[in-house]
Amino acid sequence: MPTIVSLFREIRDPRDINARHDLAELVFLALAATLCGAKSCVDIAEFVEGREEELKEIVTLKRGCPSHDTFSRIFRLIDPEELAQAFSAFLCAVRCELGLPSRPRGVVAVDGKALRRGYEKGAFFMPPVMVSVWDAETRLSIAARRASGSDEVSTTLDLLKSLDLKGCMVTADALHCRPDTAKALIGRQAHYALGLKANRRKLYGCAEKSFAAAGTLAFYETRESRHGRAEVRRASLLPLKALEDHLLFMRRAKAAMAARKCAGRASCRSRRSRTAFPGLKAIGRIEATRTKPDGTTSIAIRYVALSKVLAPKRLAETVRAHWTIENQLHWSLDVVFHEDDARTRKDNAPQNLALIRRLARDILAAHPLDKPIASKMRRANWNRDFFHELFTHMR
Repeated sequence: MPTIVSLFREIRDPRDINARHDLAELVFLALAATLCGAKSCVDIAEFVEGREEELKEIVTLKRGCPSHDTFSRIFRLIDPEELAQAFSAFLCAVRCELGLPSRPRGVVAVDGKALRRGYEKGAFFMPPVMVSVWDAETRLSIAARRASGSDEVSTTLDLLKSLDLKGCMVTADALHCRPDTAKALIGRQAHYALGLKANRRKLYGCAEKSFAAAGTLAFYETRESRHGRAEVRRASLLPLKALEDHLLFMRRAKAAMAARKCAGRASCRSRRSRTAFPGLKAIGRIEATRTKPDGTTSIAIRYVALSKVLAPKRLAETVRAHWTIENQLHWSLDVVFHEDDARTRKDNAPQNLALIRRLARDILAAHPLDKPIASKMRRANWNRDFFHELFTHMR
């Protein structure tokens, strides 16, 4: 625990010299309260008041218990970038203590999540958005940052450029299937698997026609039955060479009635423009057939732009690994930490408290007890020894 408090001391105190409470202690108390189920600054203040004697064994609380206004004000004022740096430093320390590599090596998922009730007054249609970078192998966060002006793409680019992702397979949804994102990942010596939809009209149309013309391809199939429904997924892949050959054939057939010289130029232009995506090596396809309890069946087909040719099985595993950011991180933040119900809105408070929640979630997830995060949170609130163990087991 002293290590965590020392990391928080790196955050610059934005208050005047007459501040009554130590900044690092306030941030630690907020983290401790969140670990035990606190959802707001009022909850944090009540937690500190209720466990004052126990907390004095960790921090000094020289001026007594801070009020909820003190917590609210400090989180409005703290620079989110400095808190994010402390967040990253702590996560590095966690990985080190758990014997994990200092940087991720497998699938890294990127996704944004809206803080649905954290909007400014009168701007309910524009809630703040937090972009998270997630290590799908260890199920731990890597970084998180608020999207300025809800511009998730630019924020993601800034985050990716600040991380060491060498050799990782970075996954993201179709919003990030852009040449600048692909170029940034290649520049970081990482691979990408980006969802491909109609927002990349030419490439998407090329993928549809190429897979239709390719006929039967090698595939990897998985079957799953849950919640009364059965789902069969088939993953297949088409290398870039096959896409280009199909495009060239289509263009030549269409240009056969034109003059030879013009047809040749049009073919070259089409080949360059319709496959010009940095680092693209293949397109993957996931075909999911879902059968509901009433017997009705639906088919969904998704395409993935890849910078590396993968085996169908590896493609299926990579796409499924991406969804852990939804199932393990975002779901937990909403259901366990009630992030969507958080009413904090002013200044820097929404993103600062969002970082505290992510830090608490990672601490709870890193504990070896084979229980859900919600169960560990209740134990931390009820059991003093378990509360201390959340920190000491990592040393």
